Amino acid sequence: MADTTLLIADLEAEGADLDAVVASLAPTEWLRDTPAVGWTIADQIGHLAWTDDVARDAVGTATGDEAAAARFAERMATAAQRGMAIVDIGAHEWAGLEVDVLLDRWRAGRAALAAALGNVPSGVKIPWFGPPMSAASMVTARLMETWAHGCDVVDTLGIERAATDRLRAVAHLGVRTRDFAFRVRELEPPAEEFRVEITGPNGDVWTWGPADAAQRVTADALAFCRLVTQRGDASEVHADGADARTWLTIAQAFAGPPGPGRTSAEQPGRTSADQPATADTAGGA
Repeated sequence: MADTTLLIADLEAEGADLDAVVASLAPTEWLRDTPAVGWTIADQIGHLAWTDDVARDAVGTATGDEAAAARFAERMATAAQRGMAIVDIGAHEWAGLEVDVLLDRWRAGRAALAAALGNVPSGVKIPWFGPPMSAASMVTARLMETWAHGCDVVDTLGIERAATDRLRAVAHLGVRTRDFAFRVRELEPPAEEFRVEITGPNGDVWTWGPADAAQRVTADALAFCRLVTQRGDASEVHADGADARTWLTIAQAFAGPPGPGRTSAEQPGRTSADQPATADTAGGA
């Protein structure tokens, strides 16, 4: 999962797919409430644009851009004062732009971030609000967020979105953050690895963990990725073993405090991919 060039291509494709969904919406549709309480469709896109903007400054910091480093330091200072409130503030500020302006800035920002990530030298770590991460992990986190917030948008609009092989990166992040999901709830992570078998949209099976593991999780890619981003429940994910079953109730592919989750029948509360956990923080890409 560490081929940055391929991951960047997937990130660009995921952004383009979501762009195609929202580009033709009337201005009033951008104001529709999404399953994330207090966030409209405009807030969802505003959040993605804001985070891309912050990520560009983080990448610039890692690669020696003094202006970017100064901006990122200022953002970090603001985060220290406001905590997670900066996520909502950033989303709402960008959502307040005219729709055409927001779209243009989001498109330009994600293109600039993709280009910047492609130029990060091997071995260089990018600073973030948590531990520094590799370029591959940053791309994976942005891909996960773009897909997850895209779920909020298409769910609001009642659109069926086809699964793609890009979900493999989201699933990978979901698997790698298993122990974090336990620790953030002050639970001891299981000592042994699980076997995770996820069936991709083309029928191939993506696997993690030893084939002879006592505890196992199997699922369709879409169901598993919705679960780990808290955009769905475990009704279509199968687990063998007590610890594996517990994991399905707490899985989260994002850092920060546990989100309230969503179920098939209802979609209450704010879910959060706002502080993405990374393969670096979860044990390696």
